[in-house]
Amino acid sequence: MALYALGDLHLSFGNPEKSQERFGRIWHDHEWKAKKNIEKMVKPDDTLVLTGDHSWGNNLVQCKRDLDFIEAFPGRKILLRGNHDHFWPANKTQKLNDIFDGRLFFLQNNFYSYKDYALVGTKGFCFEGPFYVDRRNGMITGYDKDAYEHAKVLVEREKKRLMTGIDAARAAGYSKFIIFLHYPPTSIIETDSAFTRIAEEIGAEQVIYSHSHGKERFHDSIQGRYHGVKYSLVSGDYLNFRPIRVLK
Repeated sequence: MALYALGDLHLSFGNPEKSQERFGRIWHDHEWKAKKNIEKMVKPDDTLVLTGDHSWGNNLVQCKRDLDFIEAFPGRKILLRGNHDHFWPANKTQKLNDIFDGRLFFLQNNFYSYKDYALVGTKGFCFEGPFYVDRRNGMITGYDKDAYEHAKVLVEREKKRLMTGIDAARAAGYSKFIIFLHYPPTSIIETDSAFTRIAEEIGAEQVIYSHSHGKERFHDSIQGRYHGVKYSLVSGDYLNFRPIRVLK
């Protein structure tokens, strides 16, 4: 029994015009690469957390083939909401869990039990610019203040959603946590954030996140151990679509 994580499958079986191959060779047949790796690593009694951007479908009809593809993976499948998961309105999580009961679990405003851990998560958010860059040295000299203020509103919303799951887990008697986010926990101009502070306050053992694509973005946020918490990036192209083991 083990816990695995992988992000950003960006499946497009129902929307072939959205194929990820336009973003580089790493994305060539990436869905089949992910399937092969998952089937090789994940056993029927394991749990796999997929950290968002599952499907390009805009509704359940358009993403049916994508969700069927995910459902066929071995083990228990836990899905986190990504910024491109338009089939998943924020207020429809319980409805999705009712529809896919026993097949897929949708993680937001709730928690999932794994041994003596509570798996909690939300889409999250971090400020991604616009930034102003000095062309001579590539250093950031400023940023769009209005966009930054808007980002703070979204971070606060996602913080509340994460705390809803944490509070529910605490009420159920859990004290050990692993946090899953879609967005990185910090932006490139931050050393901490609402999400890192929550992780430290609740004593979370790990924070797992994705969303960052391409070599130039892989190190935008925290990786490794920071203030007692282990941070891991699990974007599909970063891991070459091979899930990481989070816990035995």
